Amino acid sequence: MRKFMNYLFDPAPVIAIPVEGGAGFPVNRIFCVGQNYADHIREMGGTDTSVEPVLFMKPASALTSGPDVPFPPVTTDLHHEVEMVAALGPDGVIAAGVGIDLTRRDLQAMAKKRGGPWEIGKAFDNGAVIGPLRPGPPPESGAIRLSVNGTVRQNGDLNQMNRSLPELLALIGKYFTLQPGDLVFTGTPSGVGPLLPGDTVEATIEGLPPLTFRMTDRKA
Repeated sequence: MRKFMNYLFDPAPVIAIPVEGGAGFPVNRIFCVGQNYADHIREMGGTDTSVEPVLFMKPASALTSGPDVPFPPVTTDLHHEVEMVAALGPDGVIAAGVGIDLTRRDLQAMAKKRGGPWEIGKAFDNGAVIGPLRPGPPPESGAIRLSVNGTVRQNGDLNQMNRSLPELLALIGKYFTLQPGDLVFTGTPSGVGPLLPGDTVEATIEGLPPLTFRMTDRKA
């Protein structure tokens, strides 16, 4: 790609998320995986739990770490989906963290009905919440949980994923060239449900730093 000495305007700053120990992880792209837990496939009305996972993307600009996350515009049905997130470096996966794929479920359902892409339901500002990354290999098993206002809603285990992380990376790599800075949201277990302004969300994955944030009112 051609390099330029001057730009029409200043380039946007690098989007980075914190890593335990004080470093930052510069984000390139966000790959997301849908339909990777059988129980979630069933709760969403699916019957074929062996189906190939759905792949979609969110922009890096969708990332936020809280502690406050504004309720997004347009939707009246915002859902939480807790997921393990793998972070790629020059030589493969170098860290992992707890992420929440926020979904404007009403807009996603409308897009599905029309047979169109999911961007309006998935790729909005502050729609990818993530906690600090922990360097090292991601856990292959362990509890993955999410609670809202102290009530547990999602409670599964990483070993329930239909496709393991290496299998997911191979699947994504079939369609895209994975690059340093890429994040992979690996899918969510059952129990997804609505969020409202004022809700406090706590998400944990065994072996990774926890994630806590509060939903605030819509931005003006």
